[in-house]
Amino acid sequence: MTFGHAADVFRQRIQGDASLKPRTKEYYEQRIVALLKSWPGLAEMELRRITKADCLGWASRIGAAVSPTAYNHTISILRGIIELGVECGARYDNPARFIKRVGERRKKLQLPDFDQFLAFVAEVESSGSGFSEPCAELVRFLAFGGFRKMEASFITWGDCDFTKGKIVVRGDPETGTKNGEFREVPMIPEMRQMLERMRSERAAETAETGVMRVHECQKAMDRAATVVGMQRITHHDLRHLFATRCIESGVDIPTVSRWLGHKDGGALAMKVYGHLRDQHSVSMAQRVTFGRASAPNVITLREQEAIRG
Repeated sequence: MTFGHAADVFRQRIQGDASLKPRTKEYYEQRIVALLKSWPGLAEMELRRITKADCLGWASRIGAAVSPTAYNHTISILRGIIELGVECGARYDNPARFIKRVGERRKKLQLPDFDQFLAFVAEVESSGSGFSEPCAELVRFLAFGGFRKMEASFITWGDCDFTKGKIVVRGDPETGTKNGEFREVPMIPEMRQMLERMRSERAAETAETGVMRVHECQKAMDRAATVVGMQRITHHDLRHLFATRCIESGVDIPTVSRWLGHKDGGALAMKVYGHLRDQHSVSMAQRVTFGRASAPNVITLREQEAIRG
């Protein structure tokens, strides 16, 4: 059995796995292609002839060329394909097990402050492009709701409940959201104002019509970031911006986690945004005092009644 034959079997299993979403299957295919490209002649090699030295040599060559995440995922695929050879009796061990995974550092969040964000969105909206207004709407929508880009593309007017002030996130009609469950996200004041204006301007659209008229605007965002002199941000960074603003406004992390669609009770959100809670805690602590001189001016109930007349 050659590595190429084993890779074909691996592909068939991935494509036949009903638990995997289409985008996950696409990512597996991208990594397999990248693996074969980075290791010339691997597809034609017999599995039994692949050695520990071969695997470690490949790992040393590719390690500096890809991100830690891509590196680790590619290693897993290499191990998985060779393991098929072990399963079929083509060899007795898996030499790829000697390749060590590398640590994956989380991206350092460099998000715009309040004034930068306003200038950023205004620049997107005034770019002069025929899609400038829809692009600005998408930027605000992602930032005001914390949606993933793909989730936002499937939200319809029927999902926007103006009476209860919430938006239902269902995800792809076939595969659902990333965790397979729909969720409800409350409309913050800016979101409600924007959606009410958009709905009044597009009153003829049905409940099945998508709220967003464009589904991505990275080029427009890159240009606007350059013009206003801020760090480049992605669609997913707008999701981080939503979570950051919520926590800085005093919303507890478990609640923010539910709004984001996490199922871990806030564990992931704590890793990503926990430092914000700590900063907020330190800031709030400065308001606590035992000294009379700096104590807040407290108005008694009787004084309040007197003021009201």
